[in-house]
Amino acid sequence: MSTTMPNPQNMTRKWYIIDAANRPLGRTAAAAANLLRGKHKPIFAPHVDCGDHVIIINAEKAVLTGNKLTQKTYYHHSGWVGGLKETRYDKLMAEKPEKAMMLAVKGMLPDNTLGRNALTRCRVFRGNQHTHAAQTPEVYEF
Repeated sequence: MSTTMPNPQNMTRKWYIIDAANRPLGRTAAAAANLLRGKHKPIFAPHVDCGDHVIIINAEKAVLTGNKLTQKTYYHHSGWVGGLKETRYDKLMAEKPEKAMMLAVKGMLPDNTLGRNALTRCRVFRGNQHTHAAQTPEVYEF
């Protein structure tokens, strides 16, 4: 018996909607990362990009448990001397909840070309309206 290996050419990608309202930010991001990688499929192979498209709605209603809202900090560096910038998550969730969700999903994907390609299939929206109704996405419950 021979083992069949998945090919990127004959991969079929589905569209899923994840509702982040009143759900922890990390659990929503973990579910999205699994769908983006394709780990829910029986033909999953770690070296092939076999994931699906994910639409995350209601990103502004996602919750951070415990004291993460005031204690968790997002850091980035400008590249210049003394250019370390920091933003607390209470400010980030108030101003750019889409960015907070994308950062969480990005942290759960691999740090290589497969992860970067998978992140391009993730769309995050602040409210419950999205622009991908033509793709007929199905609701993903986790």
